[in-house]
Amino acid sequence: MPFAFDSDETDENRRALRKAVKMRAHLRDRGTTRFEIDIVDLSTTGFRAETSFTLWPGTSVWLTLPGLAGLEAVVAWRDKYRYGCAFTKPLHPAVFDHIVALSNR
Repeated sequence: MPFAFDSDETDENRRALRKAVKMRAHLRDRGTTRFEIDIVDLSTTGFRAETSFTLWPGTSVWLTLPGLAGLEAVVAWRDKYRYGCAFTKPLHPAVFDHIVALSNR
């Protein structure tokens, strides 16, 4: 079954626990464009972010968080300035916990 996101997806349909976070990060597309985003929630399989930069579903991006290597993801959906992205490889639970802890600082 193909993996799909919907911006109105309910918690029962999620593949992984999602935590509300509030943190700044950087996103880069396949080119050299790098811009700031605000991450608003995170799971081991993806994240939701807000940015004024325009991205289109299906675009490959790399998320950069303080102290971590770039994490590859694909834009799954877009709703004006809100985006849902799916990691190409799920985060290890320890990495997920580390990112959540960073957001609480």
